[in-house]
Amino acid sequence: MSEMILLPGLVVLAYLLGSVSSAIIVCKLMGLGDPREAGSGNPGATNVLRIGGEKGKLAAAITLLGDVLKGVVPVLVAHGLALEALWIVLVGLAAFLGHLYPLFFQFKGGKGVATMLGVLLALNFWAGLATAATWLFVAKVLKISSLSALIATFLAPIYIYFITQSVSGEAEMSWVWVTAIMTAILFWRHRGNIQRLIKGEEGLIKSK
Repeated sequence: MSEMILLPGLVVLAYLLGSVSSAIIVCKLMGLGDPREAGSGNPGATNVLRIGGEKGKLAAAITLLGDVLKGVVPVLVAHGLALEALWIVLVGLAAFLGHLYPLFFQFKGGKGVATMLGVLLALNFWAGLATAATWLFVAKVLKISSLSALIATFLAPIYIYFITQSVSGEAEMSWVWVTAIMTAILFWRHRGNIQRLIKGEEGLIKSK
């Protein structure tokens, strides 16, 4: 198979994998209804936890794992095929966009934090780990899930820059720029949360 077919094909497959909504599938299998029609209406792990009742923790954990793997798997495949750095990160971006705008669910997806984390972990494990650690630290201190995600993803391109630079002596700039694009999109998807943060109306993690 020529590269002209292989490379765009991998991007399309990554988008299709991202389009598989873990939250909707998990909720349906566990009899929790459609997460788009309950709670915040967001098909993500936080809303699954919110609406899940006694099954909430398990359902949310499975949803989170599924969303992370949607970012991890296609990027690892791209790594395994020894693609150029730009194509590897474009595969990750496609999976991320699939989660946000899923073909199979009327293009109404989640906010992308877990899938972006999966992409980062597969691009560079240490950069992904630093992003996850930032989220956990801020969540522990401030107890606001959306703010934790915003701060962690804002720092993600910086982590990518310095960690890839420390490994090879030169930062992988295609990864830095595409990670920055994902961060910008994620901020846009969280615009409602940002407005509530400014007004002091965003709920605490412990209250959810």
